[in-house]
Parts: sequence; structure tokens; C-alpha cells
Amino acid sequence: MGSALSLAVAEAGARVVVMGRDAARAEARAAAIRAVGGEALVILADVLDTAQLEAARDQILVTWGRIDGLVNAAGGNMPGATVGPTQDLFDVSIADTRRAVDLNLFGTVLPTTVFGRVMAAQGTGAIVTISSLTAQRPLTRVLGYTLAKSAVEAYTQWMAVELGLRYGGGLRINAIAPGVFLTEQNRHLMLEADGSLTDRARKFITHTPFQRFGEAGELTGTLIYLLSDASKFVTGETVLVDGGFNAYSGV
Repeated sequence: MGSALSLAVAEAGARVVVMGRDAARAEARAAAIRAVGGEALVILADVLDTAQLEAARDQILVTWGRIDGLVNAAGGNMPGATVGPTQDLFDVSIADTRRAVDLNLFGTVLPTTVFGRVMAAQGTGAIVTISSLTAQRPLTRVLGYTLAKSAVEAYTQWMAVELGLRYGGGLRINAIAPGVFLTEQNRHLMLEADGSLTDRARKFITHTPFQRFGEAGELTGTLIYLLSDASKFVTGETVLVDGGFNAYSGV
């Protein structure tokens, strides 16, 4: 998803900072951006390390002089923060659940704090957080992820109100909530060893009116809308991109 989002922003004309902990992956994404004529800067940083984020901020400002948008795309689940179908419900790993909350929630709060300060000084900027449909419709098994993404949406609304009251309409924050997408992180939950769908995957597709998984490129239109002036009177909102999953009652 991060690859599709960064490429779409570049194709829309933005200069893109690709930030993460994996140098090879970041360089590959930057190369894809440059291949379509875009500008990309690679910075290695951990979204949970304030000092690294501040160093990244300083490097961006030295290189390009301003920061106009932030996409908080770091996140995901971890096996220890899930509850297996035959596992004792009360044996969930609290330590892993905390790690999932740290990554998804504070991996959003800390970058917003560091980079949002720059946007506030500029008087303009757009921040996009990544939620999930599980914040709207709690899903079985994924405890840590559900807690974290629900908190991300609460933070998005809270911050939107504070930004609006303190800085006027120049600085906005909204969320995208993807529906069911097949990614490297959830592949083991969605596909059997032979590539066929798991029972869980079939339930997801059955409950999605479009009757399929989402594709990463289908998030990009919403992202560009939320980063651009096309949404300049929109803040504190969560846009679901879910093929109708949240709207469907099952009947």
C-alpha cells in the first residue's frame, strides 16, 4: 500500500520523502518515483523514535524548505496481538498488543507532532492518517489492531478540532480506512499454503458487495483528494475505501 500511495503522490506532482527503516525497500520506492519523472528523497527513520523523526524533519527542510503533507502509513498487525480461533481468549499477549498499539497509534501521533509543527508554522498543510474498517466494524481475532485503529480515528478527530480552533482552516487532518486488501502482512490469514482462500478470506469477500479484495491503487484517489485543496473544507473525517463492506448488513 505504501508503494502505491507514494507513487500516486509523485504522479500528482509532489516531491516525495520516502521514510522507513528498510533501506532497500525505501530505495526501491524512490527509484519507482524517479522512473516516472518524480523527485524522491530517502530518509531512514523509525516512526517511534522522536529524535530520528526530528533529524528527518531537519533534513527535509534543508533539502526542500517546507513540508506540505504527511501520510502516516506506518502500521500493521503482529501475530502475538491476535487471538487464534482455538486459543484461550484470555491468553492474548499483552506485550505484543502494546507493541501493535505503539506502532499504529504512536507511529501516527509522533510523526504528526514532529512534522505538524512545521506545517503549523507555515500556516498550511494536510495530514492523512491510515485507519481501518476494523475501527468501524470490530473484526474477530485482531485485538491489538482493532484497539490501535480505533484510537487512530479518535486521535484524527481530536487533532482536527484542535488544529481548526488554533490555526484556522489552513491545517487539516483526515483518515483513510481501507477495507479488505490482500497484503504481505495478512497473507497468512487470507491464503492457504496452496494459494486458495482461507475460510476467513471467503467471509470477507462474501460480506463485500464488490465480491473481491481491494487493490492498493484504489486508495490513491482518496489520498490525493485529502492532500489537495479539493478537500480544503474537510477535516476530522474518515473515508472508507472498502467496496461497501461497512454498508452491507449481510442481507
